Amino acid sequence: MRRLRVGCVGTGFIAGKHLHALAGLDDVEIVAVADAVPERARETADRFGARAHGDGLALLEGEDLDAVWLCVPPFAHGPLEAAAIDRGVPFFVEKPLATDMAVARTVADRVAASGLATGVGYHWRHLDVVRRAEELLAGRPAQLVTGYWLDKTPPVAWWARREHSGSQVIEQTTHIFDLARHLVGEVATVAGAERPAPDGQGDVPAAASALLGFASGAVGSISSARVLGWRHRVALHLVAEDLVVEITERGLTDHELRVVTADGEDVVRTDEDPILAEDREFLDVLLGRLPQARVPYDEALRTHALACAADRAARHGSAITLPDDDA
Repeated sequence: MRRLRVGCVGTGFIAGKHLHALAGLDDVEIVAVADAVPERARETADRFGARAHGDGLALLEGEDLDAVWLCVPPFAHGPLEAAAIDRGVPFFVEKPLATDMAVARTVADRVAASGLATGVGYHWRHLDVVRRAEELLAGRPAQLVTGYWLDKTPPVAWWARREHSGSQVIEQTTHIFDLARHLVGEVATVAGAERPAPDGQGDVPAAASALLGFASGAVGSISSARVLGWRHRVALHLVAEDLVVEITERGLTDHELRVVTADGEDVVRTDEDPILAEDREFLDVLLGRLPQARVPYDEALRTHALACAADRAARHGSAITLPDDDA
């Protein structure tokens, strides 16, 4: 059996999760990793028996790959995807797609023209509890949507600057926007408000809230805060006729589905690994076993556009009708 030769750009937390998942698969060989910090690149490369590169462009230029994982900060997107497309290398990219829409839209246009296989790391869609929520809501669509990302500020230096992360809405809460789109449908209108960052802590807002009007007629809000010392709540709550569905993430492999009806409530916990599931799916696309990933680049672009619109609405205290060319 031929093993797929893959590389990974980035060696941080989420890159480590992908590398660990890929290393456990028999049909994959991790041949190269890249990081702007040479020591981290060498240490990670040694751990997986791979070659180290000082940057992703050098990795893409110097390696013969079947696919590459792009696990870099939001501000680093654009040149890496362009290089992968130029070389015909399928890529899996972690969210968010960029800090704004301009870069993501350019990449999406090039992906569409190339026909290249892509996947994006909206991993909640790979959970069995989410599939169960889909089934429950199929006959009773959601009418009220409430989402949360209430957490601490990540410790990496770039995160607190909008020019580097986009914002908490774009970098973290995008997962909640994606799940809302997946379970409720497209958003037609978004308005927002935000509270400025604490003094001396960058310019990513301390808190932000988006008011959503869905094409289905459902209404809701999704709120973000980064001022806690712990992760308090990362969740999506849906109210349908005689039904409440709540999905909560406590960690990458710790999710809960709570279903409430007049007869009581049922709670299902799962420790499945959605990172492994999305990586396995993308590899199966490359091997011709599946037509495409669950979240290819063009689908992720729709979520990114919604998150960007919500961030802009909050920044300016405005209302936006989607699709929004300026998002």
